[in-house]
Amino acid sequence: MADFDFGIPSDLPRVLPVLPIKQGFLLPGVISPFAVGRAPSLAALDAAKDGWLIVALQREPVQEPSPVDLLPVGILSKIVNPLGEQAGRRAVALQGVARVSLKNFPQTAPFFEAQFEVIPQGWQETAQAEGVKRALLSAVREAASMFETDAPLKQLANSVGEPAVLADVLAYLLDAPNEWKQDVLLTIDPLTRAEKVLAQLGRVKEAVAAQKTIENRVRSEMKDAEREAILRRQLKAIQDELGEGEGDELSRLRERLEALELPEEVKNAVDRELGRLQRMQGGSPERNTAVDWLEWVADLPWGKETSHDVDLNRVETELDRTHHGLEEVKRQVIEHLAVRKLAGHGRADVLLLVGPPGVGKTSIAQAVADATDRKLVRVALGGVRDEAELRGHRRTYVGSRPGRLIEGFRRAGTMDPVVLLDEVDKLGRGWQGDPAAALLEILDPEQNHAFTDHYLEVPFDLSKSLFIATANDLSQVSAPLRDRMEIIEIDGYTPDEKVSIAKAHVLRKLAENVGLDEGDVVVDDEVIEQAIDGWTKEAGVRQLQRVLGKIFRAAAVKKAKAELEGPLSVTLDELNGYLGKRRFFKETHEVGLRPGVATGLAWTPVGGDVLYIEATAVPGQGKLVLTGQLGDVMKESAQAALTYVRSQAAALGIDDEVFKTTDFHVHIPAGATPKDGPSAGVTMFTALASLLSERPVLEDVAMTGEVTLRGRVLPVGGIKAKVLAAYAHGLRRVVLPARNEIDLEDIPEAIRRDMTFVPVTHVDEVVAAALGRPVPPLPPPADETNGKVFATA
Repeated sequence: MADFDFGIPSDLPRVLPVLPIKQGFLLPGVISPFAVGRAPSLAALDAAKDGWLIVALQREPVQEPSPVDLLPVGILSKIVNPLGEQAGRRAVALQGVARVSLKNFPQTAPFFEAQFEVIPQGWQETAQAEGVKRALLSAVREAASMFETDAPLKQLANSVGEPAVLADVLAYLLDAPNEWKQDVLLTIDPLTRAEKVLAQLGRVKEAVAAQKTIENRVRSEMKDAEREAILRRQLKAIQDELGEGEGDELSRLRERLEALELPEEVKNAVDRELGRLQRMQGGSPERNTAVDWLEWVADLPWGKETSHDVDLNRVETELDRTHHGLEEVKRQVIEHLAVRKLAGHGRADVLLLVGPPGVGKTSIAQAVADATDRKLVRVALGGVRDEAELRGHRRTYVGSRPGRLIEGFRRAGTMDPVVLLDEVDKLGRGWQGDPAAALLEILDPEQNHAFTDHYLEVPFDLSKSLFIATANDLSQVSAPLRDRMEIIEIDGYTPDEKVSIAKAHVLRKLAENVGLDEGDVVVDDEVIEQAIDGWTKEAGVRQLQRVLGKIFRAAAVKKAKAELEGPLSVTLDELNGYLGKRRFFKETHEVGLRPGVATGLAWTPVGGDVLYIEATAVPGQGKLVLTGQLGDVMKESAQAALTYVRSQAAALGIDDEVFKTTDFHVHIPAGATPKDGPSAGVTMFTALASLLSERPVLEDVAMTGEVTLRGRVLPVGGIKAKVLAAYAHGLRRVVLPARNEIDLEDIPEAIRRDMTFVPVTHVDEVVAAALGRPVPPLPPPADETNGKVFATA
């Protein structure tokens, strides 16, 4: 290493430009190149008088540092060689001269200037210092012999200079973390600094020794691999002589591929891969990859389809036998099959079944496959976060495979199976990509005739399939994905429908599952209805199936013990013994008994529900308190409802002074359950109007709808699920937005006949329907109200 001139001019100013560096490192006695591109840094270079400036290391690599981002110790440096400029970045070589302490920054724009003091460096002449010096020189020479290709280390070993400078130069040359190098910069005492460098040098020597040991072991293993390769070539020659070589395997694979009706593009890709395979040596790692790819292509059902001559009447009968209701799903399936039967082709239809758990979304796909004599390909999407799960991994990765879709088609052995994309609303999104975006091509009828898996890299036709996707919450499905699917909402079953489903399907299935004959257990309609009311709370029948399964398992135990004499007949009195204590009771509420309570209807991912919204008043200053774990939208609805009540105080017969002397508390029970949405606006308005007018809401009235500050009632979603929930709770009068009347067509006729629906466009109509009488005239003066809090008639 060259000898450097470390002298500092006596007339050097005590305020110099500062060059902050976010990457790189510099110490006294070292020359290092730097690429400077930031405008303040370029200005500092231009302002460096006679090339003198201060290099300051940043604590963190921020783009626009401030003085507090710089280490308190910098390096007094000199520009020794400008290396040129390219693409707006200037290359310079800087020589570190001495450590300096940065005192303050008189200037921060357009570049930093700092007042500094040179930190003196003296090496103590003590026995310990002499020992460290000798150890340092010995370590440098030893490292130079170990790192044979490191010229700077060899040059440093041949030079004998100040130990402090020697330690700094060695610290710069060592391979060490930036944190350690910054620690060396901040270590002022040269003796301590030299000891740190010696410790780091010892760690580096240990790492190099371990590296050499590993390299020797690898070379030995490579010799073993070469020996194994020679033996394998000899074994291959013997197998070829016996007719058992890879050539016969490749011939059989070629015959399988030639027998397939491959599209032209796929056939060309297969021919290219076979040509590459023939040119490869037997021990090539790519050979196995190529063979695996060709076997995947050979295993796929190119051109194999189910017969188009399908008896549509038989399909309809089979679907009606296996599933109750779901008429829209059945209609779409029949239309798809009719088009395929008449035209012989057709684009892939995609049905999205949205509804609560247990209503038959998943099982209908199996029923469609059975009714049409097709195979079912089930792709479970819940929790999938990697796009490669659907599109496959590229062949460049070790262990790569096609995606789940291609694997499903290989198992099905046909180009037109029923493909079930289960739980599409529960797709995740991770750093590997967005699986929902991969579904866009899979489900797009204009693209999926040439779907390209990342592993296969050849087009595969998905357009002959019937896709059925399922979801519980439509809001979790992205808009572009919804646009590619025919959305069919399944809102749940009425109690009567659940009884019918249990008798027609559930009881028979439960008997088969436990090994009983269908006549071994007798459960009448009343027992099933009681089980539905007392032990289940769901929109579907999955929970009902588990509950009734306890009865069948009890019968199975008796039959296994030879204690079952005749069929097991379950009565209402015996139900608790089989099912345990009753879990659900019809909720009691105070609607109709006292003012301030109104019944609302809500939609949840597991079906409709009934909410009893309570309002009360306490002395205060007109504040509104909301509890029950409400979301932002519901809180805003409550505020809008109170504002409208206050604006119509005179029409409702409410003294306006009440809003100045009273706080209002609105609570929605089941506080552990999060709630949100605008559809409770009408209910909260009614609860407040009932409280302030001191008139109770009619007991059998439930309501839903969004309310505006003008009192208009806007439409909401989930009407069918909400009406079914009201019916299940014995509520026979429902107030709903007039624009939602069209949704009543989805409700079973038997329920519509048994209920009364009140379509409204304004909250005045809600008041009349919910409170049971017109709003009274304005109240008398306050002194005639006998001291009541609310002035009402």
